[in-house]
Amino acid sequence: MASLAKRLAYSIPVARVPSITRVLKNFELQQLKFGQCVLHHQSSNYGTLANNPDDMNDSQLNALHPGMKRSAFGVMNVLDEPIYKPEDLDIQPKHREPESFRDRFALFMVNTSRGTFDRITGYKSKEIMTEAHWMRRVMFLETVAGVPGMVAGMLRHLYSLRTLQRDHGWIHTLLEEAENERMHLMTFLEIRQAGPMFRFMVFCGQVVFFNIFMLSYMVSPKTCHRFVGYLEEEAVKTYTHLLRDIDTEGTDVSQWSQIRAPELAINYWQLAPTASLRDVVLAVRADEACHSHVNHTFSSLDKCGKNPFRPDCAGPHGHELPPSVDILKPVRDDFTKFPPNAPLPKPHI
Repeated sequence: MASLAKRLAYSIPVARVPSITRVLKNFELQQLKFGQCVLHHQSSNYGTLANNPDDMNDSQLNALHPGMKRSAFGVMNVLDEPIYKPEDLDIQPKHREPESFRDRFALFMVNTSRGTFDRITGYKSKEIMTEAHWMRRVMFLETVAGVPGMVAGMLRHLYSLRTLQRDHGWIHTLLEEAENERMHLMTFLEIRQAGPMFRFMVFCGQVVFFNIFMLSYMVSPKTCHRFVGYLEEEAVKTYTHLLRDIDTEGTDVSQWSQIRAPELAINYWQLAPTASLRDVVLAVRADEACHSHVNHTFSSLDKCGKNPFRPDCAGPHGHELPPSVDILKPVRDDFTKFPPNAPLPKPHI
């Protein structure tokens, strides 16, 4: 038996395991190539393809929230720079005018939901609010905002399994959105902890909103993405109001300009070590503008269309050029690029 075992051991081929150094090197090279692939576009608005991510035009790098940016360019390529440059944070609330019944219905539902949400959280858009009111507002807001991406990603995942078809990259972006919203909540929890009553309100809100959004997405994904696009527009308005209160002397939250940002936020948005809570709010507002842009774009695409935010998994043969990288414009620009039902431009190859 011993000799038989010895012969079998010699006859079984053993795969060679590459060294950790070589694996990491190959990973970095693949990420660099993918980052270049995403940016390759023949439009003069975006310049030419750079050999090094550090040499790329700022407008090419700063249009995505942390999760999307790290996925698109690779963690190694954006490790030593802030997620957003100062000029990318100069965002003003914008509105995409409805152009169809679906759009008008989604906007109506957002306005109706916001009225109820404002009453629950005690929010008053034209008044200066206390820090306690602001924390209740933004924390409850983020518990709701983290639901749509997860629900949509889950349903698309199940649809892909059920139909035995590819998803063309939507799931990744939707889950990244949900994770980004959850990180907003985790950041604010570093500032203030929630009490039992607040937790109960979150539980009730999640039960109601999760089920309503899930059923709605099963009926009309386009309407749901338009709804989220308009909802994120309202989030941009909310954080703009918060920034106005921070910059108003004598308010409860004016001290946020001097309070150091939590370490969690500094690491996530790659902020300066001396960043303040005001800098965190600026980054959160930029994330919300990005979510609005993403969901308005998804609403204008066919549900089986390729995801322009993830060209690496959108095509049938793996990595390929995206249909359009106009999506990678700075978030301070208009949130939507494609009008409803408009075909995407053909890729420049």
